[in-house]
Order: sequence, then structure tokens, then C-alpha cells
Amino acid sequence: MNKDTLTMINNRTNEQYEFDILDATRGPSVVDISSFYKQTGMFTYDVGYTSTASCRSDITFIDGEKGELFYRGIPIEALATKHSFLETCYLLLNGHLPKRAELINFDLELRHRSFIDENLHRLIDAFPDSAHPMSILASGVSALSSFYYEHLNVADEQEYQDMARRIVAKIPTLAAFAHRKSLGIPFIYPDIDRSFTENFLYMLRAYPGGKMRRTVDGTGDIMPIEVEALDAIFTLHADHEQNASTTTVRNVASTGAHPYVAISAGISALWGRAHGGANESVIAQLEMIGDVNNVDKFIAKAKDPNDEFRLMGFGHRVYKNFDPRAKVLKQLQDQLKDELNLDSKLMEIAHKIEEIALNDEYFIKRNLYPNIDFYSGVILTALGIKRPMFTPIFVIGRSVGWVTQLMEFRNDKKSKIARPRQLYIGE
Repeated sequence: MNKDTLTMINNRTNEQYEFDILDATRGPSVVDISSFYKQTGMFTYDVGYTSTASCRSDITFIDGEKGELFYRGIPIEALATKHSFLETCYLLLNGHLPKRAELINFDLELRHRSFIDENLHRLIDAFPDSAHPMSILASGVSALSSFYYEHLNVADEQEYQDMARRIVAKIPTLAAFAHRKSLGIPFIYPDIDRSFTENFLYMLRAYPGGKMRRTVDGTGDIMPIEVEALDAIFTLHADHEQNASTTTVRNVASTGAHPYVAISAGISALWGRAHGGANESVIAQLEMIGDVNNVDKFIAKAKDPNDEFRLMGFGHRVYKNFDPRAKVLKQLQDQLKDELNLDSKLMEIAHKIEEIALNDEYFIKRNLYPNIDFYSGVILTALGIKRPMFTPIFVIGRSVGWVTQLMEFRNDKKSKIARPRQLYIGE
């Protein structure tokens, strides 16, 4: 018997089939069922693809049972606390952390690529002020395919690197413009003298002429701790294996569509409340709870099987342990609270919920630990960022992961157009 195969028996016909077992460098092995239909005349049935590997990848690995996350083999904790978001971008795009000269050149390139075409500027200006920043951002990224429509040579690595660096550089500008459009205030162009993350905060806060509106410390300056916190949030969101939006990007890319159209589709997928929009829902729920004295009542509602109320920001589809990204953000939240003397009502409510949930058998037994959305929304609120911008900030971080996944798909000689099958139950 071949130990590198899995044998299946059809108990209806007593027929026997063999499928190859492929070993991973981390995580469980997989069964190659690409010949399943040919051998058996049947399809597999896996709602939500919970047991299906759709690709080979060497970008990101998650161990949900242990609560571990790695980018290119490096633990997320090390990247978020010891390296910048730009270093993480370089790592994802190139497979290794940059040397000093490589990082300087990469940084300068992104600064100069951050400007968008003036015609795209006018397109954003045509949206109504009531538009959600995510709808503007998805439309703006899709429109980039009109401004950079050239056919990409799949054999030319440099062309794909240019495409990738362009989208990573321009998405913060598009997001900032979308934010300012929703407020009906003038757009602020990128400042190439500022770093990636600081420049985004500048584009959110500045007035024409370079003056800054008052920030959390009351001075109007962008504080290093603010840049550090937002930079870590970008890093923690940079990639997360084959989630819904990443799978969307890969699926759209599999049709041969323009890369920016594929990323626009990923933005639309991320907007969903069950995905990237969850951090908005966390803050909305904290505001609904309203006061720390109301927390016990809502905890009781969450534990009542007959009550539809669910605590937002707890539990995760993959992690059955503490979300490693949430651990980093909890430390950042505590640091922000101390350094900026924050004592907001939302933080007080969130801390009370966290304290109860981490010590309550109901939540522990069900692996309902705080996830990244629970902390990121509170931190972004502390930075003075409005709730509709939470998911666009997720997009800024995830854009490098999407484009890296897209490039990996393009380089995979076994890749093909996505085409799931179905179990037909109609007439």
C-alpha cells in the first residue's frame, strides 16, 4: 500500500479510488482530489470551502489552534513590533526583508508613486458627499485600470513589481481623498517629505496650506506613537491567507482581468460586515452599550441562547485560540492609553467587556477570545479616525497582500480559471 496516497471506497458500488497526499511545510497535509470527478463521476461538497485548499502558497501561514500567524516564515509579532509596514510590504513582494539601501529606495519609490492622475481626482470629486469611503475607494481602484491599461507581460517580473508598487502607493491617497470627499472638504495632496504612514495621517488631517487640525494631544502635530500604532495596524492586516477577499482577488485574476479590477473586487468583498467591516460594527456596538454600567446586561444577552444579540469582535473563523494580531493590538492600546492619557468612555466599556470575557467560562469554553477587530476599532477611534474610515484602513494594509497573492497566482503554472461545481437540487 502506498503511504503517500489516500484510499476511498464507494460503499454503493464497492469501487476503490486512490488520491495523492501532498505534504505541507507547515500545517496539515492535503489530498489532491483534482481527478476526483474523472475517477468517481462525482463532485465533492464543501460549503464555504472549510476543508478545501484552493492553491499552493508560500506567502502566509496560520495555525488557528495555536494562534500563530507568519508572513514568509516570520512571526507576526516580530514584524509588527520590530519592523515597519514598508519592510513588511517589501518582504511580501520580494520574499525577504530589505537591506537598508533597498528599504530607502523602496520608500522613495512609494512616496513618488503616491500621487494620482488629476482626472481621477475629478472622478472622485463627482461622487456625492454621502458616499461611503469604501464605495469611492473600490471605484477609484477600478478606475486605475483605465489610467494604467497597458497589457502586462506575464513573463516580465519588473512589470508586475511596478504594478504592485503603484497600487500600494496610491491606495492611501485614494482612501484619504474618499474620506475628505465624504466630509465635503478640500483634498490634500501627498507630502513626499513624510513617511508612508505619517503621510496618510497628514492627508486625513491637514488643511490647505499644510496646517494641521488639532489632534489627540491638542498640539496639531502627528505624534510618533500615532504613526507607530497605525503602522502596526497596517502590518497586522497585510495578509491573512486565503480569506474571502483574497480568494475573490485570485478568482477574478484567474479570468485574466486587469490586476486593479481584481483588487477592486477584493475591496468590495472586504467591505462586508462579516469580513473587514467588522471593526465598524464593534464601535457601533460599544456606542450602543453606552456606559460601563450596562456591560453586565449585554454580556447576559450574549450568553442567552434565546437572544439574537452577539458580541462583536469576539471569536474567529480560523483562530481557535487568541488571535495573535489581537495580542499585539492590546499592547498598543495600553501603550496609547498611557502615553496619550486616553480615558474615553468607549475604552472603558471595551476594557470591561474584555475583562469579563477573558475570565468567563462561557466565552473560554467556546474559544470566544477578542479578535483584531475588537482592538483595532478602539485604537483608530483613539487616533481621531472616523468610523467609516476603519475598513479603508484595512484596505491600505491588505492591498500589499492581495497584490502579492495575485502575483503568486500569475507565476503558478498550474493555475486555472476558478470554477466551483454544485449540488443541483432543482426540478
